Amino acid sequence: MERDRVEFADLIELARRLGASDAAMVPAGEIAAEDELARLCLDPPCENYGMSAGCPPHVAGPSAFRELVGQYEWALVFRIEVPSQILLSDERREVFRLLHEIAAHVEQAAVRMGHRQSKGYAGGSCKQLFCRGEGACRVLSEAGACRNPGQARPSMSGFGVNVSKLMRTAGWTMNRAGGGTDKDAASGTGTVCGLVLVG
Repeated sequence: MERDRVEFADLIELARRLGASDAAMVPAGEIAAEDELARLCLDPPCENYGMSAGCPPHVAGPSAFRELVGQYEWALVFRIEVPSQILLSDERREVFRLLHEIAAHVEQAAVRMGHRQSKGYAGGSCKQLFCRGEGACRVLSEAGACRNPGQARPSMSGFGVNVSKLMRTAGWTMNRAGGGTDKDAASGTGTVCGLVLVG
């Protein structure tokens, strides 16, 4: 257990060093995956629906995610706080790319430490973030392997992960971009979140 504590502290520090505003270990059993949240990808349909292997309907969904989470004891959750005006502009792509990259690098570090079943998740469509100028997703078109396997991670939305609850579990407050008045939207901050199941 002492070794785990040291390794978890190293993973938290890595996430922060890579650009996370904060990171924390949470009990995996407290991660909520809700069917109704996953349905938001479909109704109304997200513009990224069906475009990549990391988004619905090509992910296993909430029930499979709940079963998967049951095999883990701990997860690392991290957040990035950014000005709301960035999240409400085209610049948000860079923020979400960073989110995926942190999840991927923390996952890979955990695997190197011996936690070989570790799996990272992020927010946003990998197609829009990493292959925006490309044609179809290579994985879906069976034209080859993923172009960005070291960066792209599945979107938490398709699994119905309740990010607000996840943030509260980590002891944080969720800031929503665009909430409140126009002045709030221009001057406030927004939060995006990533997750790595460590096992």
